Amino acid sequence: MKSIYCMNIRALKFAAPLSIYLLAWFAFHEKGWVIAWPILFAFAFIPIVEILFPAAEKNMSAAEEQIAKEDRLYDLWLYLIVPLQYYALYLFFTSIQDPTLTSLELIGRIVVMGLLCGTFGINVGHELGHRRNLYERNFAKALLLTSLYMHFYIEHNKGHHKNVSTKEDPSSARRGEIIYLFYFRTVIMGFLSAWHIAADEQKKKGKPVFHFSNQMLQFQLLQLLFITAIFMFFGWMVLLSFFVAATIGFLLLETINYIEHYGLERRKTEKGYERAMPEHSWNSSHVLGRLILFELSRHSDHHYLASRKYQILRHHDHAPQMPTGYPGMVILSLFPPLWFAIMNRRIDRYQQAYQLMVAEPK
Repeated sequence: MKSIYCMNIRALKFAAPLSIYLLAWFAFHEKGWVIAWPILFAFAFIPIVEILFPAAEKNMSAAEEQIAKEDRLYDLWLYLIVPLQYYALYLFFTSIQDPTLTSLELIGRIVVMGLLCGTFGINVGHELGHRRNLYERNFAKALLLTSLYMHFYIEHNKGHHKNVSTKEDPSSARRGEIIYLFYFRTVIMGFLSAWHIAADEQKKKGKPVFHFSNQMLQFQLLQLLFITAIFMFFGWMVLLSFFVAATIGFLLLETINYIEHYGLERRKTEKGYERAMPEHSWNSSHVLGRLILFELSRHSDHHYLASRKYQILRHHDHAPQMPTGYPGMVILSLFPPLWFAIMNRRIDRYQQAYQLMVAEPK
């Protein structure tokens, strides 16, 4: 009984992402510097804290994992994000119609909504998109709709996880690839990859590609209806602002994709690529980033076993480790010379250490 109580307390820590939501609520209701609070919290306060405090690399015991896996509170946090995200969109749509807003205040609110699209819309949509229950996967699609990035559901699950850390994967950044060029490659090729995957599924079912059963066609229609509804109820200015916020949201996702697999490659054998292992994803166990992003930064374990729920993802000592958490790495990636200087050296050191580890007699 005591163990169950402790695990319930542990689940409460995942209320932490609501801190960003609360700051966003103030940003949509207040003016001036208050609007910048969510952005400063995510990309200034959290990186500073994660530089000052060490990563928490301890894993749960097998018994603790089983209790956490069955604790519904972990799931309820994710489900709660769905109505909260749509309520945030409504607040955003109404708040930017204020004629007294300055240009900076308008831009600030758009960026804050973009932050919610990335951290809540796509990130939680990513987690729920891996679930087996239909209602959870539908929650995932509803969240991805708020960033107009529904094709991610197809490409990520059936493309990225299959091709991760290979040249065939649009979402895996190559060594020396500048992030701003990566954006063009991953956004365009990821969208086309989703179309190819959906078309192949249609052919396997014996149905024409351009048929309503094609999931990509369904997603495009849903997104068209969504933006049409926004235009009809709120007008052009709000719709254009939403486009910018959604773009910020999916570029935040692609920035995270960039840092997650940068410069890591799976070896190709006669039978194809080796299995995706923890060493093919950058890992970070820095606490605040883990909590704010629902353990996304324990990414090595996620790719090793994609069905593992976020609350029981493990730290792998032999996986390549980022120097800090995701928020700090996102900022670092935007400065390519500094990023290359730090990460290319880290790749070389990791590969040398890994080769020595593999060569050690068992």
